[in-house]
Amino acid sequence: MANVVMKKQRVAMVIEFDGKAFHGWQQQDNATSVQAELQRALLAVEGEAVVTIAAGRTDSGVHSEGLLVHADVCSERWQRSHLAYLHGLNSRLPDEISVVGVRAVSGNFHARFDCRERTYRYQIWNRNTPSSIDRWRHWWMPRPLNINAMNEAAAHCIGRHDFTSLRASGCQAAHAVRTINSVEVKKDGFAIAIEVAADGFLYHMVRNLVGNLVEVGLGKRTPDEFKALLAMQDRSRGAATAPAHGLYFIDALYDDFSASDLIGCC
Repeated sequence: MANVVMKKQRVAMVIEFDGKAFHGWQQQDNATSVQAELQRALLAVEGEAVVTIAAGRTDSGVHSEGLLVHADVCSERWQRSHLAYLHGLNSRLPDEISVVGVRAVSGNFHARFDCRERTYRYQIWNRNTPSSIDRWRHWWMPRPLNINAMNEAAAHCIGRHDFTSLRASGCQAAHAVRTINSVEVKKDGFAIAIEVAADGFLYHMVRNLVGNLVEVGLGKRTPDEFKALLAMQDRSRGAATAPAHGLYFIDALYDDFSASDLIGCC
């Protein structure tokens, strides 16, 4: 009997995860990754291997509230009940990962190549004592930070620039030119959030940006000196890279929807 070819439906899934438990998004041979766990759950649901493609990669320890991923699944199973599919998938995932939104997309949709903008948030705890509750959710900074100076410095990043000064040595991108659409430093009590939206990011770009903005906030570098650093296109002149556990992937923007639009939807 000939094998029956199951009709496929491409779906977009929004993935939330606690990065502390994983060595990043991308599947690796000798480390636990978010992609490997998601594909293991899809295998259990679908009965066959399913390849997933994400809007971007996250490093070891980095979290997500809105990483968008696409995959091709059984159309009949998907159409039977979107909600049941979502719950069935989540029941097979570890507690540190959840699919928090899904929708059908066209067969030529691509989570990475069709993404127009990605947004990250970096969280800092700015108090003279650390938090016992959220220790792995932010970077503890005991000395006061000047938020106005940090925003003044961050404004120099807006637009299309060569960000070599914020590019890690292991970056494999063909060039360092990217367009940052917005960047803002916000404070709420002891919590500081730095949100950055761009057409794309270099390896460790956000964490290197945060490291330099913190130097400005501490008075070690002026906003104009930060602007000069960007113009130098020399990573060795910049601050140390901020730790991974304060970083969150929070949104991915497409022509007719964003990852954040899908959260809570099925």
